[in-house]
Amino acid sequence: MSANGLSTRIQQFLDPHERLRAGTQSPFHLLGQQMQDLLGDGGVLKEVVQPGQGPPVPRDSSVSINFSGFLEYSDRPFETTSNLKYPRMMKLGRDVTLCGLELGILTMRKGEFSRFLFLPVYAYGEMGCPPLIPPVATVLYEVQVLDFLDSAQVDEFFAMSSEEQNTVPLSKLFNVVDTERSFGNRCFNQSRFEDAKDRYKQALTLLGNREAEDKEKKRSIAAVQLPIYLNLSLTQLRLDRPLKALKYGHKALEIDPTNTKALFRCGQAYLELFDYEKAQDYLTMAQANKPFDIDINNLLRKLAIRYKDYLDKEKELCSKMCADFVKK
Repeated sequence: MSANGLSTRIQQFLDPHERLRAGTQSPFHLLGQQMQDLLGDGGVLKEVVQPGQGPPVPRDSSVSINFSGFLEYSDRPFETTSNLKYPRMMKLGRDVTLCGLELGILTMRKGEFSRFLFLPVYAYGEMGCPPLIPPVATVLYEVQVLDFLDSAQVDEFFAMSSEEQNTVPLSKLFNVVDTERSFGNRCFNQSRFEDAKDRYKQALTLLGNREAEDKEKKRSIAAVQLPIYLNLSLTQLRLDRPLKALKYGHKALEIDPTNTKALFRCGQAYLELFDYEKAQDYLTMAQANKPFDIDINNLLRKLAIRYKDYLDKEKELCSKMCADFVKK
C-alpha cells in the first residue's frame, strides 16, 4: 500500500492525471472513471486491456478463463486461477455464479484481457462472503478468455428424449458430435486423457444411437465416426492400453481400410503388445501410403531395434538350453 492509501496495483492502471487526485477519491472510483459502463447503472464497468478476436462469447457456452478478484486497497487476490496450468471449462449460467462476471464475459472475445469493477449488487451483495469478502464490497476482476465452445446445441440435444434425438436433422447431430469431440480434443491437449476418452466415447454413442435409413446416411455417419475412432485409439495409447487402442484402430480400418493414421495406430499398438511381426505389417502398409512420413519411419527404426534385441535374447536363451542339454 502506498502512502496516499492507493494500492500500488491500482496506481499502475490509472491515467497520470488521475493519480494526482488519488488523495481525494477512492482507488476504485478513480479507476471507474476511465472504464466503460456496460449496463448504464454503473454496476458493471469494463476496461479492455488487450482486445480479442472473433465473435463475442455466446450465451450458454462453455468458457475457459483466467481470472483474479481483488478488493479495494489490496494487492493480493482473494481468488485466482493463476496457479492452474489449464483452467477448467466453465458453463455459463451454471458454473459462473457471479452475476457481474457472467455479464462481463458475454462482452468478451477469444484472447481478450479486460478489467471489470462490480458493484455489490452484481457481485457478493450486502452480506459479502465471509471471511474473504466484507459486506457491501465493490470488487475488481481481471479476466482473460482463453477459449470457449458454443455448447447451447449440446444442452438442447441432451434435453430431448431418445425418440426426439433420432428425428433431428443429421447436420444438427453432427454439430453436437463435433462439439463433444472439440471438448475431447481440449482435454487431450491438456493431458487429461481419461476426460478426453469419455468425451470421444460420448460422441460415438450419439452416432451409434442414430438409426440410418439409407446407405448415404450410413456413409455420412461413418465419415464422422472415423476421426473419433482415431482420436480414441491415440488416447488409449496415451493411457497405456494398447489392446483398446488396437480395437479402435481396427474400427477405423473397417471404415477406411487404407487409412494411414489407422494403420499407424495399429502398428503402434502391436509394438506395445510385443507382436513385432504384425507391427511390421501395419507400419509397412502405412509407409507405403506415406514413404517420407517422419513418425512412421522413426517407429519402423524403433521396431527394428526392439525386434533385433528380442531375437538376440531368443538366440541366447536357445544357446543356453542347448548347452544344458549337451551337459545332461
